[in-house]
Amino acid sequence: MAKEETTSGGYDFTGIEAKWQKRWDQEQTFKTLEDPKKPKYYILDMFPYPSGDGLHVGHIEGYTATDIVARYKRMRGFCVLHPMGWDAFGLPAEQYAIKTGQHPRVTTRHNVGRFRDQIKRVGLSYDWSREIDTTDPDYYKWTQWIFLKLFERGLAYQSFEPVNWCPELGTVLANEEVIDGKSEVGGFPVFKKPLRQWVLKITAYAERLLEDLDLLDWPESLKDMQRHWIGKSLGAKVTFKVKPAASGATDHFEVFTTRPDTLFGATFCVLAPEHPLVAKITTQQQKSAVENYVHQAAQKSDRDRTSQPGSSSGSGSTSGTLDKTGVFTGAMAVNPANGQEIPIWIADYVLMSYGSGAIMAVPAHDERDHAFAKQFNLPIKRVLKGGEDDIQKAAHCGDGILINSDFLNDLDKTQAIATMVKWLESKNLGHGAVTYKLRDWLFSRQRYWGEPFPLALDKDGQAVPIAEGDLPVLLPEMDDFKPTRDADPPLARAHAAWSEVKLGDKILKRETNVMPQWAGSCWYYLRFLDPKNKNQFCDLDKEKYWMPVDLYVGGAEHAVLHLLYARFWHKVLFDAGLVTTKEPFLKLVHPGTVLGENNEKMSKSRGNVVNPDDIVREYGADTLRLFEMFMGPLTATKPWQTAGISGVHRFLRRVIRIGSSDEVGAGPTLHDGAENEEVLRALHKTIRKVTEDLENLSFNTAIAAMMELVNVFYKQKSIAKDSYGSLLLILAPFAPHLAEELWEKRALPHPQDKSIPHHGRSITFVPWPSFLEALTVDTDIVLAVQVNGKLRGDLRCPKDLAKEEIFGRAKALEAVKRHIEGKTIVKEIYVPGKIVSLVVKE
Repeated sequence: MAKEETTSGGYDFTGIEAKWQKRWDQEQTFKTLEDPKKPKYYILDMFPYPSGDGLHVGHIEGYTATDIVARYKRMRGFCVLHPMGWDAFGLPAEQYAIKTGQHPRVTTRHNVGRFRDQIKRVGLSYDWSREIDTTDPDYYKWTQWIFLKLFERGLAYQSFEPVNWCPELGTVLANEEVIDGKSEVGGFPVFKKPLRQWVLKITAYAERLLEDLDLLDWPESLKDMQRHWIGKSLGAKVTFKVKPAASGATDHFEVFTTRPDTLFGATFCVLAPEHPLVAKITTQQQKSAVENYVHQAAQKSDRDRTSQPGSSSGSGSTSGTLDKTGVFTGAMAVNPANGQEIPIWIADYVLMSYGSGAIMAVPAHDERDHAFAKQFNLPIKRVLKGGEDDIQKAAHCGDGILINSDFLNDLDKTQAIATMVKWLESKNLGHGAVTYKLRDWLFSRQRYWGEPFPLALDKDGQAVPIAEGDLPVLLPEMDDFKPTRDADPPLARAHAAWSEVKLGDKILKRETNVMPQWAGSCWYYLRFLDPKNKNQFCDLDKEKYWMPVDLYVGGAEHAVLHLLYARFWHKVLFDAGLVTTKEPFLKLVHPGTVLGENNEKMSKSRGNVVNPDDIVREYGADTLRLFEMFMGPLTATKPWQTAGISGVHRFLRRVIRIGSSDEVGAGPTLHDGAENEEVLRALHKTIRKVTEDLENLSFNTAIAAMMELVNVFYKQKSIAKDSYGSLLLILAPFAPHLAEELWEKRALPHPQDKSIPHHGRSITFVPWPSFLEALTVDTDIVLAVQVNGKLRGDLRCPKDLAKEEIFGRAKALEAVKRHIEGKTIVKEIYVPGKIVSLVVKE
């Protein structure tokens, strides 16, 4: 056997894989047509951004998993849609083009070609007739069309927003793209800057986005991330009046709190530095300090200004305990519950983008407020029983009976909240309310490489939609497409023939911002259903047949942004009657990260990236596919270990040698007769195991089961051709090239299906093998036989054999006889299904 394990066995993987990839392309084996007679299965990868670095083995993990499922489902009789496309607009593509001195259209086309070649070399069974590219005008025409639907429904509006501005990149960045005050791409400084932006009203769908998470088969951790991002809070909005100025003018601000019952304990208020009231109420004495603080806060991202959730007051800020900074405005507010004057501060942990940009601080019952009060020597007043005896030492953040709270005294939390809300409403000082942490989606980018907005602006800056018949609004050809540091979009430099739009007797200017990269990925799964349609973004009958996506596989980094945005767009399309499902993605799976051999995340800078092309060249695509799936559970993080590849490669060579006439290392021969019971039982158990594992996406254990079956085969001199054929069928989704080759050469293809011309030549549509339940249930058991506590042998026997018969057979074992002959057996012990123990007198 040792010799067999090291011989190549004539495995010409390069020739085999080239042959079948060419045939699949020529015969369009994986082209999908809707078939109402069959159940459908729509399996989708999060389509990639085609970077200049190409794919690494971490990307291949998820793609291989979906391909295995797609091939398996075809064999189970499903009509399978398994497409691929390219998310090719956006900042990374533009930055890559700038660095390489080329136009992004050129670099994108080159990168797409490289990705496509790499994917095809792995044998992924995509329907390439449905390939899409977000930078294709035939695609982004419909991205623009969907935007117009949002605009028509009042869900797209213009606003001057304080945004994360990166002068070096020349664009607005999302909070998630800013780390420690610097851009995630390039590490450049980021500042707050008010800019005219297009904003999408995702907040109008906050409640539905939250509720419909219950419809989805997603990891609970991911659903919790979306719930936290949406951030629903129940409470009250309370009006605080600012103490009248000398002129007699009265201002006020509103706070949202989840604990209106603690209002009597509010001893100060905090406004966000950007709050419009700050400049108005700040006293002359505090003006310089406040202005300096506001400037410093503008240099920080929202992420830098907040920490992890941990505060329990629910008073409207977003964070737990941070190093406290703040400045007193010099102004005082009036606590509406007791009429007491309390100071108004500004602090950067309060965000204008969350709630009303103002909070009431109850330091006795909130850790963050307590720390702030201690830092600046502000009053701390207990209004709940419980916690530390000395409220000056630590906040009591739990529940408790109300004290020091006038008409709320002796009430519990629930009673006190209801009573306070009713009182506020009776005095016209506030009302019960629901708020969400979710903010409307900033949808503008000051870049070139993105979808142009289908809008023009009149002389007053009012937007006018472009007629649907004039779509797409093409991206103009520009040699100088680099962004500027002053927020003037590159499209503002476009030639007049593009930038000017004539509507009637008026000349309007086109919108010069572009959409973010997320735009094209919000709806791409729908375009795959009908990619060549010139008249509709997607035919409704095709949408009814295919949607929702049955299995969506992709990285956890998209847990909030892409997945939340796509769900939002889908719900808008649902409301418009353009799709028939409430949710786009029924089941979602995140593959675990494949680390480099040094146990660190693969990256070019770390020098630990493994190129799949190198593995395919040395071992073949089928070996790569098998190894990717054998490393561990799909969702687990695991390190890449190149040394382990040889094991699965040897397994494939052993499969080849079954029925081979090679003299060196030949495996068992094949025969046309009936199979012996041992092999038959092993085969049916394996078919059952692999079937169940594929349904559960447990690919590593399915491979292990097939390896065990091959070991059983190798114990025989000969196995039935039908048994070998069944092995090839269950192996086919994992190692499709080799399975195709061996099926063609050594197995008997099933009768040709006339509706599929290539059926008789390919294993792709051969029905999945069935198993007999009776043959998967063990009738024998193996018992350990001990003599005086030492293992002396194993006994295989029927599991329902009588105890007396078991003892008799155990004593008859040659290995046991030697230790009991001539001796007296003083005790016989049988542990059902496990052990036979004989105790002899020495």
